Order: sequence, then structure tokens, then C-alpha cells
Amino acid sequence: MIDFKLPDVGEGMHEGEILKWFVKEGDVVKQDEPVLEVQTDKVNAELTSPVSGQIKKILYLEGEVAEVGSTLFKIEDGSTSSEAASRSSDENETISRQETGDRGQSSINRGSSGKIKGLATPYVRQLAREMNIRIDDLQGTGPAGRILESDLQSYSKESPSDHHTEKKEKEESHEPKPKNRSTPETSENSELNREKRIPFNGIRKKIADHMKKSVQIIPHVTHVEEIEMDEMIMIKDELKYYYQNQNIKVTLLPFFIKAVVTALKDFETFNASIDDETNEIILKEYYHIGLATDTKEGLIVPVIKDADKKSLVDIAKEITNLSHKAKNGELKLEEIKGSTFTISNVGPLGSLQATPIINHPEVGILAMHKMKQQNVVRNNESVIRQMLNVSLSFDHRLNDGATAVRFTNKMKELIENPKLLFMEMK
Repeated sequence: MIDFKLPDVGEGMHEGEILKWFVKEGDVVKQDEPVLEVQTDKVNAELTSPVSGQIKKILYLEGEVAEVGSTLFKIEDGSTSSEAASRSSDENETISRQETGDRGQSSINRGSSGKIKGLATPYVRQLAREMNIRIDDLQGTGPAGRILESDLQSYSKESPSDHHTEKKEKEESHEPKPKNRSTPETSENSELNREKRIPFNGIRKKIADHMKKSVQIIPHVTHVEEIEMDEMIMIKDELKYYYQNQNIKVTLLPFFIKAVVTALKDFETFNASIDDETNEIILKEYYHIGLATDTKEGLIVPVIKDADKKSLVDIAKEITNLSHKAKNGELKLEEIKGSTFTISNVGPLGSLQATPIINHPEVGILAMHKMKQQNVVRNNESVIRQMLNVSLSFDHRLNDGATAVRFTNKMKELIENPKLLFMEMK
């Protein structure tokens, strides 16, 4: 009998939430066949069977959180059993990988129609839990039978009384009994009847823990600057027109990434981290730029690896690809690891300025805010220019205010004079 324990599939993760079991007790699986899906810090990971054999015991339910090193399930090694091997082979032959869409699993619940059941993004699973809907009871209408948010809404409308009753019973079982109050549940104006409680877990809890750690460890200071964008916008619009037939989305972000990378090369203490255990400063000679991305599940930071070695076109393509994956919960663990500096583009949402929280263990983060026309003075004349605010938060243990201003000035110079940026790009 083999105890399968939750491994550290992230960078020093301590726990993981059980999102989905692909098997049940008694099932026979092959070695490397997916058994369950867990949620790590910011991505989901499929865990596979270490051996061929029979699942004897499942120790955690879906939605429960297990610590790293905890036994998730017990499997009896069936490598010497020809019967088990035969059964496993027969089962796998009845399920085509092509039918499983983008997951490639061979042991997934199916309905009478033969479509996959229980296939959904983490956001939809979380929503189903909040609505007290058992995800396996639904037949998805999305690609490969994927369950969509609209499927949950349709299912809820079909039998609202059942779901309401189940939800009410579940909430009442967890609510503390009020003291010194007479039958509050019968009062329509009771505060308890006008509150909604949802679990504080999953990605949102991971983000909160990471932000708390960052603020506790790093003394944050924020420097704000404004950048004249007219020349850069003109070049961006020309390139946007040129590349539109190639299905490449040209935005300002690739130019900012290149300008930031150039500034990082001149100010190496911004492309660094501090090892608090050894009291060492780690200066990094690679440039992995994290892109803070707003999704329904919270803030995700996919990473443009080796941004200094990629062209503007390559970066534009990668931004589009990573943004799509982030919003659909399809990012792989390696796509969110290893950033050395982060950029957050909140301008499209209308932000004027902010104090962005540094993505520990990095030592700096740049936020791009909204762009607007302003009346400015140039050569003693009043003119209208497109101005963009940026906020640079930095770790004051490693960089002083003067260094932060010089770093921002370098980036600003390159953005305001695109020809200089092109000259310095490699």
C-alpha cells in the first residue's frame, strides 16, 4: 500500500485546496494517470498516480485544504496484478484523449450522452460552491462539455426552491447562535438575515497572504511621475495599423517593458532581491517581467521571461497569450514563477495614481495609470499633451529615493523619446 502525499508543486507552498477528484475509491488507474486537481498559490495542478494500481482510500473531500506532506489517498500497487492491468487498459481504451478537450484525462465522469462531466474552470467551481450546486450534476454546454457560468444560472432557475433550502440549512448550521435575542430568524430586518458569508479561501486567500507578507517585510515607498506620451502614441498607432492584418495586438505595454528593462540594466539594484536568511543582496542578470493581470479569480502575475532578448512583436504576442490564459484559468506554474520586476497597467480602469504593493521577493513595481489630455507649458507656450502618470513602489532597504527618481527618469526619457529607446534595444 502506497500513501500519496501532497507534494510542494509551487515555490515553497504550504497547502493546497482539493478542487476535483477524477477517481473514486475502488477505481483502477495506470501510472501517471491524473487522479486529482489541486489549487496551489495561483494556478491549478493535476496530480498523477505514482504507480498502476487500485485506489483504496481517499482522505480529503473536494473543497478541503490539505497541508504539504499530508496523505491525500492510498493506492495498492497493482503492477504485479495482470487482472488490474487488464482492467486499467480496457478502461483507458474506451476513452479517447481527443474527447477530453484541453485536459487530456482518461478517467472523467461522463453522462449518458458521453460528454465529460465536471469539467469547469476554478472560477466556475467556486461559484458552484457558493450556489450550493454539485458540479457533477450538471451537463456543460461549453467546448468538450465544459460547464459555464450560464449553465449554473440555468440550473439554479430550474429548481430554485431546492437550492435555496439546501443553502439556508448549510448557512444556519455554521452561523453562531445569537445571544440575548428573541427569535431573530423570524425578523426580516435582522442583520443576520441581510448578510452573505462566502469562504475566504482559494486564490483570493493566497493573494491576501502574499500581500500581507510583502507589506510586513518590505518598507514601501512610492514615487510618482508623469510622462508625455504623444510621440510614443504616434509610433504605436502606426505599428498597430501595420500589424493588424497579422492579428498582432500592439499596445503601449511592450514599449514600457522594453524601457523598464533598459532602466533595470542601468540600475541593477532594482532587478534584485534580498535574502533575509543570509543577509545577501541578489543582483539578477536576467530580466523576467511580471504583468499584474486582473481576473475574476483575483490578481494573477504571468511572466514575460527574458524580456531583454525578445522583440516588441514577440512581447506583444506573449502578452496576448498570457492574458488569455490568465483570464481562463489556464496558466501553468512555470508561467507565473521567477519574475524579477512587475508592471501593473491599471490605466484602462481609470486610475490616477496609487501605491502598488511590491511582489515579494522583488524590490520594485511600476503601475501605469490612465492617460489624459492636459494643458502643459513647452518652450514658454501653453500646449495640449497626452500625459500618463506612473507610480513606482520600491523597497527602501535597498534603494533610496534619489535612486528611484533616477531610475524613473531613465524610463521616462526612453518613453518620451522613442528613437532613444529603439537605439538602446538589443
